[in-house]
Amino acid sequence: MTALEPSGDADVARAVAPDTPAELAAEGAARMAAGIAADVRTGEGVLGRGYRALSIGIVSVVLLIAFEATAVGTAMPVAARELDGVSLYAFAFSAYFTTSLFGMVLSGQWADRRGPLAPLGAGIAAFAAGLLLAGTAASMWMFIAGRAVQGLGGGLVIVALYVVVSRAYPERLRPAIMAAFAASWVVPSVVGPLASGAVTEHLGWRWVFIGIPVLVVFPLALALPQIRRRASGPAEGAVPGAVDRRRIRLALGISFGAGFLQYAAQDLAWVSLLPGAVGVALLVPAVLGLLPRGTYRAARGLPAVVLLRGVAAGSFIAAESFVPLMLVTQRGLSPMAAGLSLAVGGATWALGSYVQSRPGLEPYRERMMAGGMVLVAAAIVTAPSVLIQAVPVWIVAVAWGFGCLGMGLVISSTSVLLLQLSAPEEAGANSAALQISDGLSNVVLLAVGGAAFAALGGGAVGSAHEAASAGDGGSHPAAFVAVFLPMAAVALVGAWVATRVMSASQPPGVGRLEPGV
Repeated sequence: MTALEPSGDADVARAVAPDTPAELAAEGAARMAAGIAADVRTGEGVLGRGYRALSIGIVSVVLLIAFEATAVGTAMPVAARELDGVSLYAFAFSAYFTTSLFGMVLSGQWADRRGPLAPLGAGIAAFAAGLLLAGTAASMWMFIAGRAVQGLGGGLVIVALYVVVSRAYPERLRPAIMAAFAASWVVPSVVGPLASGAVTEHLGWRWVFIGIPVLVVFPLALALPQIRRRASGPAEGAVPGAVDRRRIRLALGISFGAGFLQYAAQDLAWVSLLPGAVGVALLVPAVLGLLPRGTYRAARGLPAVVLLRGVAAGSFIAAESFVPLMLVTQRGLSPMAAGLSLAVGGATWALGSYVQSRPGLEPYRERMMAGGMVLVAAAIVTAPSVLIQAVPVWIVAVAWGFGCLGMGLVISSTSVLLLQLSAPEEAGANSAALQISDGLSNVVLLAVGGAAFAALGGGAVGSAHEAASAGDGGSHPAAFVAVFLPMAAVALVGAWVATRVMSASQPPGVGRLEPGV
């Protein structure tokens, strides 16, 4: 991108409104370049005068999403019972996830061609509308519809935020703002369930959903004017207005495919084979078309970054899902105590994100990521040691703290590298690919772990969680080993993938999104 340096903001303000797509792109590029050039001259940080409102605004958006994600889980069982929809409980989660996948791809297309302002605004509006629809639902299906609208908004928002970071912040500030995104999950992960529980108990579950949209006004008022000034319009090199219909079709395929796969994974019976097969048939070509060429070969650069994100997130989250269950059923902890054993992880995750943002460590980013994956693998393989009664249960808390430290190093670094390796006009599409890799790996590896757990005497995952609440220790210890050891092996593969995320000869935009991996 050409480093334009107008004499001041007034020069940009006096520019004639563009009449052609090329002029629209040029104006957007000029605005970004003007802001970034000024930042370089002043040496501002993310909370410097020029970035303070934008940084607080977009971090507040992430904070609200994080609070919602951690809070609604407490209110959902009460909502399902009151709406007489316990049998549809899982659909309330899967509806959010499947529509968010479509929203991610749509947002990438939209942001690359028109700028991130419109998809971000639309996403926040859809997110708030979905919360209101769920909070006022008169039936479980209406509640699920609200969750679907909310998921669409969440998918639009997360990708648009990545494009904002790419367009509005210079490269040296991106690690810091990504660390702030990660830190935004720490307080909600602790306070969210407690606050949600209190609101549900004293005011009713509906207020958990209805109360959040009111808070959206604050980040909008702060961030949108700054985004309009720094990141509006299409990126230089983009084709404004052109819609890749093929990618939209693939987005629908990946969304419906994930939905069928989640439906099939709820019950390991022969009748589940058909929706499972349909899900795979839809997912495979969609994934191959939406991820960068070379992703599943761990090709150097952007493809390896996208793959590593999925490997790290999928292996860790799949393993973490079984830790409280193991502590309750095998060591007799209460559900609250089992959950608190993982609480330290939020702080160490934020610490890892902070460490990777230090400018002096930039030359060692690849080594940090490989080391982070080793920490993740070590944490996962250590967790089932508490199946031995002589091993103290606090070992899990310590191990998971180190594992979350590794995740903080890796996850934030993949976000930073993705933006470094993406051409400006592909930041949205590549950000969508990163989020798809993250989300799909969670579903696939959790399904694999659940199948292994059930096959070795753990029972269905859903009934196992009911057993956890009852303190029933019926699950066989080998079932937990069958989950943790394969996930540790996947994490070790991630340590190798991390050695391929950077290439000295790779200019931005090499990992272009082309069909086939």
